[in-house]
Amino acid sequence: MSLQTWWLFVLMTFVVSATPGPNMLLVMSSSARFGFRAAVATMAGCMTALLTMMSISAAGVGGLLQAFPSVFDVLRWAGAAYLAYLGIKSWRSPVHAATGDASRPMELPRKSGALFRQGLLVAASNPKAILFAAAFLPQFIHPQTPKLPQFAILLSTFAVIETSWYVVYAGSGQRLATYLRRTTVLKAFNRLTGGVFIGFAAVMAAVRD
Repeated sequence: MSLQTWWLFVLMTFVVSATPGPNMLLVMSSSARFGFRAAVATMAGCMTALLTMMSISAAGVGGLLQAFPSVFDVLRWAGAAYLAYLGIKSWRSPVHAATGDASRPMELPRKSGALFRQGLLVAASNPKAILFAAAFLPQFIHPQTPKLPQFAILLSTFAVIETSWYVVYAGSGQRLATYLRRTTVLKAFNRLTGGVFIGFAAVMAAVRD
């Protein structure tokens, strides 16, 4: 892999990772509700799922999903159902008056394990990520040189860029926490994030290859 190829990968990954999606929304929401430290567990869950899916795609499972559309559809519908559930849960989340230090989390902190699992499930809920990785990563791997070192470099680069954007979105959520201390604003935020998650679910259910 040439340096020019790597820089092209960096640029494209930077743009793709910056695009708002379920992962970024979840990280921002977790930070706003439970604080930045709690959001770190969400980030870890999302990143674990993404790196696992990208590794799976490198093993050829992306081609398997393309060869068996019914398996892909089952995974797609399951992912859409989970995002819809998450959206409804967020929409109906109880709102209480918040007082005191504005730097404190809006809601009682959840266990890190629960936030990690939520991040893991949200990131893994879209099987298109496997197909995306299967089509995207090979474009930057030189076929005449050992593939494993190149894959390791690309995966590490992706992890750094994606995590950097997680931090940016989590920081945005932290800033929102000051405004969300008002019950009316928090209620609107819950419904907005819930509606967006439901919208992601609808798009996933409707879009076909």
